[in-house]
Amino acid sequence: GVPKVKCVCFPGLYGNDGLLPARWQLRYSGKGLWEQLLSSPTLLWLAPRLGLDTQTAMELLCLLGAALSLAATVLESLRDSLVFLFLWIIYLSMYQVGQVFLYFQWDSLLLETGFLCVLIAPVTSLRGWRAGREHDPVTFWLVRWLLFRLMFASGVVKLTSRCPTWWGLTALTYHFETQCIPTPLAWFAHQLPVWWHKLSVVATFAIEIAAPFLFLSPLRRLRLGAFYMQVLLQVLIILSGNYNFFNLLTLTMCLSLLDDEHIYFWLRCDMYSLVLSLLQSGSLLWWAGFVVEIAVWALIGFGTVTWFDLQINWDKGTVSSRTVFTFHQFNQFLKTVTFPSVWLGVLSLTWELVSAMCACVEGFFKRVLGTVQWTVFGAAAVSMFAISLVPFTFIEYDSNASVWPGVRQGYDAVSRYQLVNSYGLFRRMTGVGGRPEVVIEGSMDKVTWTEIEFMYKPGNLSAPPSVITPHQPRLDWQMWFAALGTHKHSPWFTSLMYRLLQGKTDVIELIQSDVSQYPFHQQPPMYLRAHRYKYWFTKTLADGSYPQRWWRRVYIEEFYPTVHLGDTFLESMLSQHGLKVQCIWKVFRPLYFFHILLHYNCIEHGGDTVEAQRERHRIACSQPLVEYFSKSVLPFLLSRRFNAMTGYHVCCRRS
Repeated sequence: GVPKVKCVCFPGLYGNDGLLPARWQLRYSGKGLWEQLLSSPTLLWLAPRLGLDTQTAMELLCLLGAALSLAATVLESLRDSLVFLFLWIIYLSMYQVGQVFLYFQWDSLLLETGFLCVLIAPVTSLRGWRAGREHDPVTFWLVRWLLFRLMFASGVVKLTSRCPTWWGLTALTYHFETQCIPTPLAWFAHQLPVWWHKLSVVATFAIEIAAPFLFLSPLRRLRLGAFYMQVLLQVLIILSGNYNFFNLLTLTMCLSLLDDEHIYFWLRCDMYSLVLSLLQSGSLLWWAGFVVEIAVWALIGFGTVTWFDLQINWDKGTVSSRTVFTFHQFNQFLKTVTFPSVWLGVLSLTWELVSAMCACVEGFFKRVLGTVQWTVFGAAAVSMFAISLVPFTFIEYDSNASVWPGVRQGYDAVSRYQLVNSYGLFRRMTGVGGRPEVVIEGSMDKVTWTEIEFMYKPGNLSAPPSVITPHQPRLDWQMWFAALGTHKHSPWFTSLMYRLLQGKTDVIELIQSDVSQYPFHQQPPMYLRAHRYKYWFTKTLADGSYPQRWWRRVYIEEFYPTVHLGDTFLESMLSQHGLKVQCIWKVFRPLYFFHILLHYNCIEHGGDTVEAQRERHRIACSQPLVEYFSKSVLPFLLSRRFNAMTGYHVCCRRS
């Protein structure tokens, strides 16, 4: 079964006792609020002014965003530009403090798509704007352009990386078992013959490199063909791997390739009307477009067969394939098409602008508001398109160097807001010699060791892979990245070991949402260590039956040495990575501060002890210092603002 998913990510990752507390990203620097927002745009800067600590503010924003998203899904009146703007600000606020656990390409993609929703959605909150929709085709085109940049770059980087598995068309031979969190269907896909895997890689290149140019085509059926090719790719990825909301978001963007007529066809499922409309569209212009479409598909098919030397072996029922072009030839191809694709985008956007303008001209004097909207949103679309050219041309150096300086300056000015981003998924195939996995073990006596099993990532050899889309277990994902290098390349891993030794429940729930399934839920382990293994999918047995286990593994090496609380190595790693905040008493000097705390009995079980009386007597000669701390420093430490900024709770009971 699928483990129960609880909303425990933020406390365990970013809470005061989490792996990477978010408050560390919002340290008080003496700057004004406006300066803080400019340097790091996040609503969390307002938390101290509201008397909230960072963790509480993050949870509040998450709940508010989830509630508002659900309401906008149910109520049409809330599908408003201002609502989407607020949702975008909320996610950007989280992204700014998310650190390594929120720096995935799909997080950037969600931010960019979210901002496009602000431009696309009508401003229904202002009376009279509901009817003005002339700008929709213009801003909606930006989604199509984003989809083009995403898919084209994802295909190109696979070859520009010079990864031998992509060039040898063997990437899928390793992909299904080495991806972060595979599904059960990935095991079956891994059993397919090598020739099928190679043919699938060829199809991937065709869908990601050739088909995206059809997104910008003025011919409707070319866009529809490209749409179904993308849907096929994304559905296959969803079935074989858990990539959270990424593929669902990509499928949503693919809807920008459709038109109302095709949506109505889906809703009616009226094949007769479709055939009748095709027969009635036999004009000369229609036939000219049809011939162009056939030529385009033939060109894509011929190029695919030629560049990958596809040959059918009828006797064996297989298809052989190999890459017949060189890296230099592909680089020349990339130089040839990158900048012309920019001009293709310019022509496509111009077509949308002119079409929308013509709609405004009809009844110009009666629809001045529509013309104003066209001007505003047209300018916004042109600006977004212009600054997107900088990250898009990252795939080819010469094209990037040719981008106009003014456009580059505009991109630099807004880069912190993640309005446009560069993309390129699955650049290199990892785990060619076996899937590396880090296994954490705990012990109470340093003799008997127990493996700590995660809910989603591979560990238990008999446990089937999970199906968790659209959820993304951020810790499980980072464990996959950590296994690719040493623990020094993943500083958060030291924090994970430290928090598990402390027995922090919020962190334990990242590993097992049902804490009772955690092997050390009753008492934290005294010792922890981590080893690196190589994992492989098991294979079908000789008689065609399925094996008892899903995985097999081989021990490789020690990943993290045996540590315990107070361990010298652990303390040095915490200090080296800045993961352990000094005790509050060491932060505030001089030593007299401790005397003042004694004077106010700042101990939870305090009282007017003999020791406190002696300390008051010792500091009697320093009354000005005592007065300063008692009237200025101590009230600030007891304030809600100090608690919100630092997360510390200073308990004080005056005798």
